[in-house]
Amino acid sequence: MENTFIKLANSAKFKWFLLRKLPAAYFSGVRIKYMDEKECRVVVPYTWFSQNPFRSTYFACLAMAAELSTGALAMANVYKRQPSVSMLIVKMDATYHKKASSVTTFICTDGLPMKSKIDEAIRTGEPQLFTAISIGTDEEGNNVATFTFTWSFKVRQ
Repeated sequence: MENTFIKLANSAKFKWFLLRKLPAAYFSGVRIKYMDEKECRVVVPYTWFSQNPFRSTYFACLAMAAELSTGALAMANVYKRQPSVSMLIVKMDATYHKKASSVTTFICTDGLPMKSKIDEAIRTGEPQLFTAISIGTDEEGNNVATFTFTWSFKVRQ
């Protein structure tokens, strides 16, 4: 399974996926920096393309990076599963703590408990909800934002 995580994080195929399916994330510079079965780190730069008029990173760019840190773990965990499992965000909450005016790194460390929930969805045949947390920090290590994403995992019929 770990190979799936490495391939997803580093492949040209994934960059192509971003460009085709999430062009706003691609062009704003959102990128996976590291991923294994336990965690995913995603960065969003502070650039002309990702900034707002108030000289900080636009909240939507922060949300894209935070969501990708949880979504990449979910995608890797449902990839080629039998039976097939669908995934969908059903809720999102965000708290902004500090102005984001440099590179922001979002880290989600919920990979293993998320996998357990997906396994439970397969075992029981019932949809399962899982809330993943992504914490964004600036280059100095200050907490910029905290996001929670509630994912629904359901076996496809």
